[in-house]
Amino acid sequence: MVSLPSGAPPAPPTKRKEIYKYDAPWTLYAMNWSVRPDKRFRLALGSFVEEYNNKVQIVSLDEDTSEFVCKSTFDHPYPCTKIMWIPDSKGVFPDLLATSGDYLRIWRAGENETRPECLLNNNKNSDFCAPLTSFDWNEVDPNLLGTSSIDTTCTIWGLETGQVLGHVNLVSGHVKTQLIAHDKEVYDIAFSRAGGGRDMFASVGADGSVRMFDLRHLEHSTIIYEDPVHHPLLRLAWNKQDPNYLATMAMDGMEVIILDVRVPCTPVARLNNHRACVNGIAWAPHSSCHVCTAADDHQALIWDIQQMPRAIEDPILAYTAEGEINQIQWASTQPDWIAICYNNCLEILRVC
Repeated sequence: MVSLPSGAPPAPPTKRKEIYKYDAPWTLYAMNWSVRPDKRFRLALGSFVEEYNNKVQIVSLDEDTSEFVCKSTFDHPYPCTKIMWIPDSKGVFPDLLATSGDYLRIWRAGENETRPECLLNNNKNSDFCAPLTSFDWNEVDPNLLGTSSIDTTCTIWGLETGQVLGHVNLVSGHVKTQLIAHDKEVYDIAFSRAGGGRDMFASVGADGSVRMFDLRHLEHSTIIYEDPVHHPLLRLAWNKQDPNYLATMAMDGMEVIILDVRVPCTPVARLNNHRACVNGIAWAPHSSCHVCTAADDHQALIWDIQQMPRAIEDPILAYTAEGEINQIQWASTQPDWIAICYNNCLEILRVC
């Protein structure tokens, strides 16, 4: 992210640029970085068109020309609420990505095209589906995914990459468990790295609570936080290095709340420099004390929270985009890079 002081001399031509931009054919919402080590600057982008027919594009930065190249485009029913690539930092699994919307869909990325692998539907007895608001892919066990839905439930899915048929592994999935997670709609779900990183997850929802679950003891959950006036909570994100901390934000809220699971119900910090509603939170993949937030005020802010519980007054870095930032992702395998979306633009920013 271009550092705060402005007016620095232009970089010599041999130096890597600080910002790369891609203009998509439509408004963007869902977006995420590929994790595979051999696909460094590859991202998936989802359109936000308020009709049935939407698209997903896979783009990759050509480091020789400094331009993004579209590798493939495929149809997607309704806008994706989230996109994730399989968390495969060693490149040993099939090259898969998942999208949520009306259902959870798994896709296989090829060199020039992306094909559907399977559609995971937990509502086989009805013509109607309860849309999925979000999902998470377990980093410790990439055969586990969790989805959140407006029907108050979370579902944990098991994924199988089955026997090789010809040259292709067949991918299928099954429901491991489904639970009523909240009193109202569930808006986000995220696995925690605590306790081995496989069994613990948290969710947030329209009832204004953050709840924590353990797959080994699903008969009860722990309420980590409740919004004082029961504003719906839209997003949550776990600290990538210290599983005691997570961040959340309320619908139409201008602040991000940092929670410590060891001190339930009392925020340990509030990040409130944004001047319009916050849309995204991304923790640094390599540091326990840095988190990035993005909002409708066009700003992406990086915060250093190591002085908690003392108040965090100001961010340490700020970037102002040309539009309202509705998505932010910090590259897990390339901690120098943050991606944002606004309007029809993707930008990747180098953190200085």
